[in-house]
Amino acid sequence: MSNQTLNVEQGHWILAKMGKKVLRPGGKELTTKLINNLNIISSDNIVEFAPGLGYTASLALQRNPKSYTGIELNEEAASILRKTVKGENRKIVVANAANSTLVGNSADKVYGEAMLTMHADHRKSEIMREAYRILKKGALYGIHELGLTPDNLDQEIKSTIQKELAQVIKVNARPLTVSEWTALLEKEGFRVLKVETNPMSLLEIKRIIDDEGIFRTLKITFNILRHRKERKRIVAMRDTFRKYQKHLNAVAIVAEKI
Repeated sequence: MSNQTLNVEQGHWILAKMGKKVLRPGGKELTTKLINNLNIISSDNIVEFAPGLGYTASLALQRNPKSYTGIELNEEAASILRKTVKGENRKIVVANAANSTLVGNSADKVYGEAMLTMHADHRKSEIMREAYRILKKGALYGIHELGLTPDNLDQEIKSTIQKELAQVIKVNARPLTVSEWTALLEKEGFRVLKVETNPMSLLEIKRIIDDEGIFRTLKITFNILRHRKERKRIVAMRDTFRKYQKHLNAVAIVAEKI
């Protein structure tokens, strides 16, 4: 799990290069629900795993928590984040989400989005275990990830989807069903409190407009048209998402440390 510099070939960084700000599978709507369900208050010490471009950090910081710490593995991304996430008791730490270097039992809320999906199940568990370690008893952990549906999805179909996603987005994408995400969280000592889902429509025009607004959508479209190599990759990603749309969704879960 070592990746100190950005892999610009990965799908999400290609989209970011084209100007896309919202890169979560369930879009702005599901991210907002996640933050609302975490119920961040002014006395909370909050931690975000892999804040990326900092969109969700901005939502969380609007709630004026006591402190914010972003754990970002990529040094370049961390440097970019420090320009926007700044102020008293706000910091970005370059570290692995599975080994955050933070003090145990110190956080009131921990969350991460679109990052567990990129890891094998045993790595997912390591990151969940770290969230458990740094959270206080009774504190909350939130995730927003790519999901598979239905819960009884055929294993062969699941493997095919995971393989094709990995090929097209250049990340070892391993989405899970809601029951599988829940089982992993419970295995690591959490009790699931709330589950929300959304269609996986990241590259559909309606979702892009909802997430980015008309002006930025036009800018993103213009950038994609100008960059042939990136356009080819983005079209391939969209086609794969569409191919498996009835089996792909986005999942946001809030769980309690017990």
